[in-house]
Amino acid sequence: MPKGQPSVVPEDGLTTRQRRNRPLVVVHTGVGKGKSTAAFGLALRAWNQGWPIGVFQFVKSAKWKVGEENALRVLGASGEGGSVAWHKMGEGWSWVQRDAQMDNEQKAREGWEQVKRNLAAERYKLYVLDEFAYPMHWGWIDADEVVSVLRDRPGTQHVVITGRNAPEALVDFADLVTDMSKVKHPMDAGQKGQRGIEW
Repeated sequence: MPKGQPSVVPEDGLTTRQRRNRPLVVVHTGVGKGKSTAAFGLALRAWNQGWPIGVFQFVKSAKWKVGEENALRVLGASGEGGSVAWHKMGEGWSWVQRDAQMDNEQKAREGWEQVKRNLAAERYKLYVLDEFAYPMHWGWIDADEVVSVLRDRPGTQHVVITGRNAPEALVDFADLVTDMSKVKHPMDAGQKGQRGIEW
């Protein structure tokens, strides 16, 4: 293990081992590509450690074929690492018909209620709340409530949240925040997403 030196040692009364093993809230936000991809990379590490993993996709359509889903489901069923449960909460992105918006909002709220129940029951060791920043940004789910629930979650449950425009309250609370910026993207030159890169 790397022996990095922290810039500040908190006066929280914890030993080094206790502090190292405390559960984290991780946020991947920003306009750059790779937020979900990085979260699924964490899920691979969690699977390798034998942790049960819960993936909750909040905005991507249930009809979309997400490459990481198949890979993680196969790994979860292999019996070699942790289990993987995959939940799809949305019907698609916000630019689909406005009539469907209320359905999306309701499904996002239902998804958040399920996450809260799972956190209370300590069902998973790692939660991937994919695109969860969007429902908070749109006002569908209260960011202050999310922070409160995550602050009070029992046990050693890690939570990673992805999506653009992560609310300030969440960013301030999280233990690790990465803001992914875009320097260049093939779509800037008119190239559409492709297999193996975007999905």
